[in-house]
Amino acid sequence: MHVASLSLTDFRSYPGVEIELEPGTTAFVGPNGQGKTNLVEALGYVATHSSHRVATDAPLVRHGAQRAVVRALVVRDDRRALIELEINPGRANRARVNRSPVSRPRDALGLLRTVLFAPEDLALVKGDPSERRRFLDELLVARAPRYAGVRADYERVLKQRNALLRTAAATRAGRRRGPRRQDDEAAFASAGAGDPLTTLEVWDAHLVRHGAELLAGRLELVEALRPLAAKAYATLAPSSGLADLEYRGSDESTLSTDIPNLGTNREALAERLRAALAEVRQAELERGVTLVGPHRDDLLLRLGELPARGYASHGESWSFALALRLAAYDLLRSDGGDPVLILDDVFAELDSQRRRRLTEIVAPAEQVLITAAVPDDVPPELAGARFDVREGSVTRVR
Repeated sequence: MHVASLSLTDFRSYPGVEIELEPGTTAFVGPNGQGKTNLVEALGYVATHSSHRVATDAPLVRHGAQRAVVRALVVRDDRRALIELEINPGRANRARVNRSPVSRPRDALGLLRTVLFAPEDLALVKGDPSERRRFLDELLVARAPRYAGVRADYERVLKQRNALLRTAAATRAGRRRGPRRQDDEAAFASAGAGDPLTTLEVWDAHLVRHGAELLAGRLELVEALRPLAAKAYATLAPSSGLADLEYRGSDESTLSTDIPNLGTNREALAERLRAALAEVRQAELERGVTLVGPHRDDLLLRLGELPARGYASHGESWSFALALRLAAYDLLRSDGGDPVLILDDVFAELDSQRRRRLTEIVAPAEQVLITAAVPDDVPPELAGARFDVREGSVTRVR
């Protein structure tokens, strides 16, 4: 798989730009702040419908514009697909494939698969659990796009259930009717809900069903990633100990060892989640929020016997984050076809030894896109096409 062309309209700093690409290595080189990362961010957005830099779509639209459009022509096994995404902050985004509209943007997921490593990925090791959950879920969707619907269903149910719990908590506390409670009650009215306490069990059932499905996918994914991440880390940092992954439930249990047959045992996962909800029912009613479920789980990263977070050095953390991305790359390759590998300002952060090892790993990829502030940050072994990026202009130089 490779991207043959990229076109942006009012995306980030670009009023308009069109770039022709080819298989092999392509480097975007230029001073910081000139728009290099914006180019690869756009491709990542086509693949995942989210940005690796910001949580909302609004910053992706150029100041003064109403919308942004990203177009990518993807070639896979001699088949070509033109993917167009229209980003409309505050309104529904739209998508087209080969000039034909699709009913939902997520129907275009899976046509382009990328693995993007960027400085922000240090948060995979040092950041909050939400960073690691996002890593798992985006990879899950890349492998099986149907999980985009599972995630959306779970998030919808979670939002409704939290609104119900807030309303119940306010009622129990005898609070006066306020704006937030009005919003919560309006949400329930639109969902056809009646009295908050009598409808909680209904939302419990929905949460358990969608939550178990999401958990099953994550657990299967973690088991597939474990040996690949350990191998990648050993290659990048052979003297730093064994890297390992564990999926930790919101009740502090290690689900990957507690549940037999992992993701295939959806009934056991559903029963476990149902029991966990019953156990925290009183606390949820008092606090007005859902306290257990996939939205509160974590992926534990270990180096030897110690958690990487809080114990790994800066270099070890970088290597672990990169190992996770390389494991994702190997896993997607095993599913059939190379994903596009994107390295955003990565080599400048690595010492010479790690740089050499990473170069050896990525060199055989069908397409590698690199951003760098100076030409010397691109290893000579990855020589290929080069674009100079400065002041909003993208110019091919070789």
